[in-house]
Amino acid sequence: MIGWLDCGTGISGDKFLGALLDAGSVCGGFTAEDLRALAATLAPEAVVSVERVRSCGIAAVGVRVEAGDQPPPRTWASVRSQLEAADLPAPVRTRALRAFEELALAEAHVHGVDPDDVHFHEVGALDSIVDVVGVCAGLHALGVEFLVASPVAVGSGTVETSHGRLTVPAPATAALLVDVPIVPGPPGPDGSPAGELTTPTGAALVRACADGFGAAPPMVPRLIGYGAGTRDIGSPNVCRIIIGDPGPAQPALTAEEVVLLETNVDHVSPEALSFAAEQLLAEGALDVWVTPIVMKKGRSAATLSVLAGTRVAQETAARVVALTGTLGVRSTPQPRYVAERAVHEVASPWGPVRVKSGAGRLRPEHDDVARIAAATDRTYDEVARTLTRLAAEQLAQDTQATE
Repeated sequence: MIGWLDCGTGISGDKFLGALLDAGSVCGGFTAEDLRALAATLAPEAVVSVERVRSCGIAAVGVRVEAGDQPPPRTWASVRSQLEAADLPAPVRTRALRAFEELALAEAHVHGVDPDDVHFHEVGALDSIVDVVGVCAGLHALGVEFLVASPVAVGSGTVETSHGRLTVPAPATAALLVDVPIVPGPPGPDGSPAGELTTPTGAALVRACADGFGAAPPMVPRLIGYGAGTRDIGSPNVCRIIIGDPGPAQPALTAEEVVLLETNVDHVSPEALSFAAEQLLAEGALDVWVTPIVMKKGRSAATLSVLAGTRVAQETAARVVALTGTLGVRSTPQPRYVAERAVHEVASPWGPVRVKSGAGRLRPEHDDVARIAAATDRTYDEVARTLTRLAAEQLAQDTQATE
């Protein structure tokens, strides 16, 4: 399973956790009971509240963690020891440790102290420990093996912290979002600054759990969950997670440099120009095409365009001159991305034919399709479909034989 985390209105630990609980409640894979059982092993004094709420009309899950007595500030060293001793699946422990380590390193950088001595303040309190481990456990329980996050909305204006009033994003949050795409996010209800939309805990979880950033990856959605924040920001204060099966694999592309050769000609007959194009292709040009143009004084003409490999560009330009009699050829470096391809020879009722494969498609060679269509009085499309089906069957058999 893969997932996409929508951070368009920011991300915090409780919003991320709420989204996973909302998605998990549909399939029973990660429920409030699971979270309470997890919290009981980490902090028996914690009271976990999970409820359905509405944020600007959007139904979502809100999560709250409370304790009778607020625990004292904790160091990264003490949190690390607690997580290492906890009875957690290895992937959950690894992600949770990474998230807290990212927090410790960010705080250490901001305050100029050793990471082991960082006091997490509210980050080390029960609610954040439950949020961090809960998120990691939820991703594991729902089978999310690859997570993409949208650009993270950080907010605007200022935020009150234990260190005083700070500009959004707060220093630790900013440090955690280095190399992560960010956006300001929506303004407040009256157009005022939105305040803090992403917390240090949320930023650390995104950094520890996201495998990439951007738009939703190709997938078939199976579960959708919404997690609610606590503030009224004038728009739905929710984060969303979409979990599903991976979509069709994207073709692997290889970058390469080619050269675009072009010349304008108005002294060559259409027949001669067509012959030149065919000859250039036969001699190894990557592609050739002709574009009608109008030159000075209204003369009708054509642009002959040729794609050639960088090593043979000058030789190909010389052939263009020889075949057309043009007095010059323009040369432009042209980067391109090429999908892996292969040409197969497959059997057919009309003899062997060539079929090109690449980017998940099969395509019979035009010359073979045209030859068979003319010889059998069939339509071009009918022959192409028949050859494509035969090629798919034979290539599948060849693949099975080699496995």
